[in-house]
Amino acid sequence: MSYTVDFKNVSEAGLESSPASVALAGLRANEARYFMNKYKHEFTVVPASESQETLDYVNRILKEERDIEFAAKPLETSMFQVENIQFAYVFYEDGLAVNVMYTVDNPKKRAVGFKLSEGMDIPKELEGKFKFARQKSKLAGTIRGSFFVIKGEY
Repeated sequence: MSYTVDFKNVSEAGLESSPASVALAGLRANEARYFMNKYKHEFTVVPASESQETLDYVNRILKEERDIEFAAKPLETSMFQVENIQFAYVFYEDGLAVNVMYTVDNPKKRAVGFKLSEGMDIPKELEGKFKFARQKSKLAGTIRGSFFVIKGEY
């Protein structure tokens, strides 16, 4: 069952099993606000158990590009296209959000982003491999983020 994320009234719906559910809900709402403001697109998520195709897509890119496999349990995903960009998101139980931005017609504008919910430690799979920048958000507090450019075709 899909859920349209409300960035005005932040809800932990679907994220209750996460020890970082409040911060993760804020992070998810922050993404929803971004897509509404920039593209007028409603950000909708589905339980990870109902979206194996999205999980497989994100996991394949992580594995093939950087040999990364997360131990954390995926809770929700989102996959959509806005203009000429395909987006895929996975929200994990530990508070991590991974997104794939794949520009259909421009191989130079393809990347995987990592966002850490406020208060979470850097996952061991990413430790020492990436530098994380801080970003302030009214919805999510302090978010730490990093990314890498996708080189392959997916």
